[in-house]
Amino acid sequence: MANNISDYKTDIHNDWCAGCGDFGILNSIQMALCELNIANHNAVIFSGIGCSGKTPHFINTYGIHTIHGRVLPFAQGAKISNPQITVIALGGDGDGLGIGAGHFVAAGRRNVDMTYIIFNNGVYGLTKGQPSPTLSQGIKTKNSINKNINCSINPIELAIVTGFTFVARGHSFDIQHLKNLIISAISHKGLSFIDVIQPCPTYNDDMHTVNSANTFSSQSYYKLNQSTYDPIISDRDNKLTQYEKLNKILIKSHEFGHKIPIGVFYQNNIISSYQDRLNDITISHKNISPASTKISDSNHNPSTDISNLIDEIILK
Repeated sequence: MANNISDYKTDIHNDWCAGCGDFGILNSIQMALCELNIANHNAVIFSGIGCSGKTPHFINTYGIHTIHGRVLPFAQGAKISNPQITVIALGGDGDGLGIGAGHFVAAGRRNVDMTYIIFNNGVYGLTKGQPSPTLSQGIKTKNSINKNINCSINPIELAIVTGFTFVARGHSFDIQHLKNLIISAISHKGLSFIDVIQPCPTYNDDMHTVNSANTFSSQSYYKLNQSTYDPIISDRDNKLTQYEKLNKILIKSHEFGHKIPIGVFYQNNIISSYQDRLNDITISHKNISPASTKISDSNHNPSTDISNLIDEIILK
């Protein structure tokens, strides 16, 4: 089992732009896997399309580079097929909240036990800086003629109301803090989401996030303190308390101005995971996943008889 950060790195050349937040997110993921001591062969990293889509190439685990907006269906399928593996899906804000928005909403209903990380820089960086769904109205990017006229999506609020059970925000330049968020997300039993704010030094290096493309500003951010802010909903809370907490959490998600909160916004420990729900309706097959189902005997002969299905097809 790997236990050194170098064990989670590959020799593939990384060609992101200098100052890109992707470097910090990559390092945070590698550090989290190392600290959790997850074996390389027991982790799978999925990505969508965009600059962030290259990330699995740089992490020494199984990696799947999928298609635009479809990373969540791929990742959920893997986790459902083999619940024993650690699954991390990742992609840009355009990939996940533009063309992939429908899958984002559908994933929340299932609560599959996996982690989804969005690299949020407010632009479609790979296709030369068009405004993404998270760019605030009135902001002008470097390649835009006019200011953005669309309203922005609030990823934190969207994740909470659609059913994600762990929701957090980090910053790509605060690597230790982000690493700890990723560890908490992976450890949570259910669907976790982390919105990672980052600059795009080429097309959007001023997203109300940093004083410059190379400096994380403590004056612009503050860390949520669980002694004064309670993100956890547990079975000890009655319905009224749950609603009161949820209302405060949603209000906090809109705090995106002079001071931006980072940390865990929401953690619901009551809602069952998708795998638990499957087990509840398949008691006789409990803990048997498709990936562990035997399909042949010791002589490599098929153990499943599909002759009736073949006969039916032939007769048709």
